[in-house]
Amino acid sequence: MIRLTAYISGRVQRVGYRAKVVSLANEMGLVGIIQNQPDGRVLVIAEGEKKDDLERFASEIRIENALIHVEDVSAEYTPGTGQYSTFRKITGSNEVGERLDDGIEILKEMVVSLNNLTAITKDIAATTKDTAITVKDLTTLTKEGLAKQDQGLDKMDQMLHKQDQSLDKMDQMLHKQDETIEAIRDLKRDDERFVRMEKDIRMIKNRLGIR
Repeated sequence: MIRLTAYISGRVQRVGYRAKVVSLANEMGLVGIIQNQPDGRVLVIAEGEKKDDLERFASEIRIENALIHVEDVSAEYTPGTGQYSTFRKITGSNEVGERLDDGIEILKEMVVSLNNLTAITKDIAATTKDTAITVKDLTTLTKEGLAKQDQGLDKMDQMLHKQDQSLDKMDQMLHKQDETIEAIRDLKRDDERFVRMEKDIRMIKNRLGIR
């Protein structure tokens, strides 16, 4: 078994990078962890049977899209330990609050977009409400209305684009929340194991007559 230890630098925190790396690792059958670092980098530890698979994985995690920009992947290969059974993301204690803040900002953007859409709709309706006018006035009003409609459609396109971006951010936030819940469940399972261990120790002490 071979281990890859990599530090990734660039725009890689709070942009959905870790979730994409987890998906890649699962697709390639690798195990390990990914974790944000205080200096802005991301740590990846991955283990697999073949070095070729890990080298391909190191290449695949150089992700580039509208949000993510990987500048450098510092990779080191050593013998694996076999200590991991899955590939998972490790989250910090303060990340849940940060995700909630992100969600609030996304909701604010959506409210502003809806308000702008309502205002544009009122403008368009105002240009067409008076039908009892002369042909000359109707021609002038039609031209003005079409101009405003064009402007309104441009604004709607811009708002729809922002809404798409907001929905993408919300998807990322929900994915992060799901992973946080799973981490909490892992902690709960650890607590249950500790409780069982304490019961076993008490039973052994009773049998040995130790108080």
